[in-house]
Amino acid sequence: MCKRSFLRLLPILVITITTVVAIAILIKGQPAAIAAAQETGGALQVLDPSGKAIGNCPLKHTGVKAEISGFLSRVTVTQEFENPFKEPIEAVYTFPLSQSAAVDDMTMLVGDRTIKGRILRREEAQAVYEAAKSSGQLASLLDQERPNIFTQSVANILPGDQIKITISYVEHLKYEEGSYEFVFPMVVGPRYIPGSPTGAQGNGFAPDTDVVPDASRITPQPVPEGMRAGHNVSIDIQLDAGLPITKFTSKSHAIDSERLDNRRARVRLKNGAVIANKDFVLRYDVAGSQIGDALITHRSERGGFFSLILQPPERVTVEDVTPKELVFVLDTSGSMNGFPIEKAKETMKLALDNLYPADTFNLITFAGDTRVLFPQPVPATPENLEKAQQFLSGTSGQGGTEMMKAIKAALEPSDFQDHLRIVCFMTDGFVGNDMAIIDEIQKHSNARVFSFGIGSSVNRFLLDKMAEYGRGEVEYVGLNDDGSAAAQRFHGRVRNPLLTDVVVEWNGLPVADVYPDRIPDLFSAKPVVITGRFTSAARGAVRLKGKMSGNDFVREIPVEFPESAMQHEVLASLWARARVDVLMGEDYLGIQRGGMRKDLKETITQLGLEYRLLTQFTSFVAVQEMIITDGGKPRRIDVPVEVPEGVNREAVFGRQVQNLSMQPGAFVMRRSETSRKVRSAGGAGGGVGTGRGGDVSGADMRPGKTPASTANQSVVVAQEFAIDSPANKPPGSELAAKLHPSVLAVIKRLKEKQQPGSDEASFIREGKAELQIWLTDKSEETLTQLRKIGFEVLLDAKGTKVIIGRLSLNRLEELAKINAVRYVAPQIRSH
Repeated sequence: MCKRSFLRLLPILVITITTVVAIAILIKGQPAAIAAAQETGGALQVLDPSGKAIGNCPLKHTGVKAEISGFLSRVTVTQEFENPFKEPIEAVYTFPLSQSAAVDDMTMLVGDRTIKGRILRREEAQAVYEAAKSSGQLASLLDQERPNIFTQSVANILPGDQIKITISYVEHLKYEEGSYEFVFPMVVGPRYIPGSPTGAQGNGFAPDTDVVPDASRITPQPVPEGMRAGHNVSIDIQLDAGLPITKFTSKSHAIDSERLDNRRARVRLKNGAVIANKDFVLRYDVAGSQIGDALITHRSERGGFFSLILQPPERVTVEDVTPKELVFVLDTSGSMNGFPIEKAKETMKLALDNLYPADTFNLITFAGDTRVLFPQPVPATPENLEKAQQFLSGTSGQGGTEMMKAIKAALEPSDFQDHLRIVCFMTDGFVGNDMAIIDEIQKHSNARVFSFGIGSSVNRFLLDKMAEYGRGEVEYVGLNDDGSAAAQRFHGRVRNPLLTDVVVEWNGLPVADVYPDRIPDLFSAKPVVITGRFTSAARGAVRLKGKMSGNDFVREIPVEFPESAMQHEVLASLWARARVDVLMGEDYLGIQRGGMRKDLKETITQLGLEYRLLTQFTSFVAVQEMIITDGGKPRRIDVPVEVPEGVNREAVFGRQVQNLSMQPGAFVMRRSETSRKVRSAGGAGGGVGTGRGGDVSGADMRPGKTPASTANQSVVVAQEFAIDSPANKPPGSELAAKLHPSVLAVIKRLKEKQQPGSDEASFIREGKAELQIWLTDKSEETLTQLRKIGFEVLLDAKGTKVIIGRLSLNRLEELAKINAVRYVAPQIRSH
């Protein structure tokens, strides 16, 4: 008998893996097991109810490869899974990526086979994944929770099998005064969640609330104290800076660098791999403090795209000594306890020391409550500065992160003033209502917001956007960074902005949809990066204009948009990502509350579908054609994650979380009573697939070893999944309730003899519609009814009630009238 034939006797396990780290599944009443793990190096294992180790973490390793060319970086992240258990498992994990990443690809590798992910509407991708999971098919699903937080699920991993999930993204690198910076985030920090609990849709340590409806999906459980995750991360960077490289530095990790020539190098982690508990930050300097203007273009059948990098002028050393009103806001919550808050206090004290006597200032601290030092800003006299230092010395990190209160306390006074208020926030940004905070900052135009990210794994999405919409600058201060240097840079930026009132004039060049649509003031010598589209070949000059130390600044830059440019295809993804970013900025509060404006949501969705881009409303899904198991409902198990380096566990979670594994019902793994049957997709051999649990010796059931009867099948179940509840069905008649809007539009168009709609080309070919049919009953009688109206079967997804095929357009209404037809959706071909 095949070694897998006994799988029908075993339950399926669901392992939840968060923050791309490995797992510890501990059980009630096993303190000795915890102690043993701590004494032997702390690697985490799954234990059975008797305390016996039954396997290691399914997530074995995360490999990161980056190819950097000038300002562009293509990053590929490969997560390797292995099922060490005797039962099939589902792995669900949460992890961070760059806040500016354009995620445009996902693949699932099973043995020597690669299954390319498809981009679908988020709810459709979820339906496809759930259908595949219930049918026993190997499937993966990638969702975006925030621009820098992602969730991926992998269903039906068989015992002993190895699966690789590969995610790819592209982004622009940051460049400032001769130095590039590449950041790869490794851990989702512990978010503070405001609001009243409403339930939970995920398995995080915090429930969903009326303020953060998805809190349970962005708050991974922490690993028990004294233990570590069992997997690690490796990083390999191929670098072509385009200019001679003078120096490499990484204060976050030890690195090895190999010079290939004066401008190319390879950089890797010194020890090969590390624990995923802090962000990797690489900085490298190139010869000269300025690089030239650059235009990068791509043009194909999709259109023309460009990135334009404009260098700022040389700084004029005239310092603006006009008195300033500065408000410093310090996060004193539990996640800042210890090293982070001491680093923040050090940086803030140095910033206070740089104030001029004519400046006015105030000091605000926030955690659960907001404390304001003075009723209103006071002059920067030695006496007032001494009071501020005493106020700071008495602060420590504890309590929640009620950041919204501090935002309003700092910014609302500026609405009633005729002068500029400069607000400096020092925080790790570990909050779940980050998009609501950005929305609040957008409301206060008479203030400049400078954000300081303090810590090893800060919320860069929030901090970047606070500065962007606050028309200020962002600074990141790691636990090993020089606080005085950061304070000096802040002082210089406030006193002497490099270029203000920045505009770019295109002088009639054929450009469209250019982002950012409003260029922020420049406070340091970093380039202006503009992304847009061009509609035809052209040659001309771009004019960069602004104010520098009160004087007009103008520079013309010659550009040429080519007739054809097949290289730099990633520019299309970068442009789409920039447009999504701008659209999200129009209704951050709606996104936070789970109800974005419908027109914005639909536009973002269409961008994701057209450009194969992961967004809040589009997801990647990949399904293997082989059916592995059948029946049974898997149970989920919460899994703890790494706590970011420098974060005080007890100050964030309290003492109770130290023993999460000791709480009744927490991290308990038991054998399910549900038996599962293993069968082939085509019912080949020995009664397999008949429901009798026959022998499987005639069919190799490993992923990648498809039975002969299904060798040419490819299940790509796409589009909308019908929901039983009438409240969830499309409004209107019974016909409308069964049909996707695009299919309904075709019927209406034919009746009214109108021209085809723009979306029809994606699923109509030679007078026939390619469709997915979701059935309530896939009996021979139903299939006969389909054949009678001319439905041509392309794929019968065995084990599901889904069938894919073609049908003449004039028979669509007849199709909807068949009783067993539950829902009809277009079969969209992937790009």
